[in-house]
Amino acid sequence: MAGPIKTIGFIGIGNMGWPMAANLVKAGFAVTVCDARPGHAAKFAAEAGGTAATDPVAAAKGMDCVVTIVPTSKQVGEVTAQIAPVLAAGALVIDMTSGQPGKTREIAAELTARGVAMIDAPVSGGVPRAKTGELAIMVGGADADLDRAEPVLKAMGTSIHRCGGIGAGQAMKALNNLVSAGGFLMGIEALLIGQRFGLDAGKMVDVLNASSGMTNSSQKKFKQYVLNRQFDDGFGLELMVKDLGIALEVGRDTNTPT
Repeated sequence: MAGPIKTIGFIGIGNMGWPMAANLVKAGFAVTVCDARPGHAAKFAAEAGGTAATDPVAAAKGMDCVVTIVPTSKQVGEVTAQIAPVLAAGALVIDMTSGQPGKTREIAAELTARGVAMIDAPVSGGVPRAKTGELAIMVGGADADLDRAEPVLKAMGTSIHRCGGIGAGQAMKALNNLVSAGGFLMGIEALLIGQRFGLDAGKMVDVLNASSGMTNSSQKKFKQYVLNRQFDDGFGLELMVKDLGIALEVGRDTNTPT
């Protein structure tokens, strides 16, 4: 049986990955990071600790665990194809990308053939909760692999949900974002209608948050990022569109009209 995780290669230190990797460093893991942007890994090592690597292979070689958090499953596949030859038997890959369950299952099968385990563990909570280590994490994979990954996940999140086999975490994340996007869109439509009627938008948000119309968006987005015209909550529209596409894909794969 593979032993406890002590060393981690962390691939992808963007808006979410940076604070997540920083929390792993704070938790005492030996973390080696890399990023597609030149100099970004070195900047992280200087500011947050850990070690900088120049490419995914250097970040993954000899590690107990490799964490990937990149924009798409296609990129995850490209990364795992590069690092697979240098992963030791018994290593664990934790893909925290909001990815495609079907593609993730394919990648997991390829890694399993090499003696490497994989789980998917996408997150929710945005940059603020990534910084505080209070993310919600939706995980999919074999129980033994999830048990082994738990100390790593607990360094980044406080709400860890086992959703099923490999790919189940990503399916749950996509469906969560489907619900989130629906609430956001309906809320924005209501604010627009209300403003045209003559209601104050800020007062509307206050009423929604004291009533049955309360949503995550009304609590954490409308005043903070929309009404002040900042629009910079750290989660780009293109990523939400991607996640909604994955939710529709899950619907098609389950023969659910979408």
